[in-house]
Amino acid sequence: MDLTDIFDTRVGFEKYGEAAIETLYMVGISLLIGTILGAGLGIILVLNRPGGLRPVRWLYEIVNFVVNTVRSLPFIILMVAILPFTRVIVGSSIGTTAALVPLTIFIAPFMARLIEQSVLDVDSGILEAAESMGATTWQTIRYFLLPEAKAGIILALTTSTITLISATAMAGTIGGGGVGDLAISYGYQQFDTIAIIITVVILIVVVQLIQAFGTWWARRARND
Repeated sequence: MDLTDIFDTRVGFEKYGEAAIETLYMVGISLLIGTILGAGLGIILVLNRPGGLRPVRWLYEIVNFVVNTVRSLPFIILMVAILPFTRVIVGSSIGTTAALVPLTIFIAPFMARLIEQSVLDVDSGILEAAESMGATTWQTIRYFLLPEAKAGIILALTTSTITLISATAMAGTIGGGGVGDLAISYGYQQFDTIAIIITVVILIVVVQLIQAFGTWWARRARND
């Protein structure tokens, strides 16, 4: 193998465009569903924990156990472990749509823990103010805790987005599509060095942009 072989590539730019769209599809859908589920789980953890606004120990212990269990599994292991479940839900275990199932299950507990921590970091004086005004539990969450935790939740969303991008790359190992699938199919299996390099550059640029935007947005939220 000479230098000409190393710098030769069989991947046209349209392939990168298709892979980027597939990645955007997987990240966008799984992030949306995962955020909704994660927010619900996170609020349950905050409300029902011992010393919380509405302590329900058995419910807290169940949700806490589920969140910890899923978070303890590396994504690649989780993805393989639930292949039968994925096949039942979407009728297939490969492809971009099939990848949504493990991606969502993976990111929801991750978001739940980050949202829980963001809300718990809110100053206790906010809760005292809500109680003095006679706010209900829902009003305390909606108008006091979540607005105060907004910056932390934005950073949690940013971190989750970047984590999902990494996970979609791993989803390519079982034909999940996206840039990970492109890097494996062409870069690794066909020894296309340029495909690997371009994929790495794309991922680095995208992650840097997302992190910069998330940091800027969180800073604005703190100043509001």
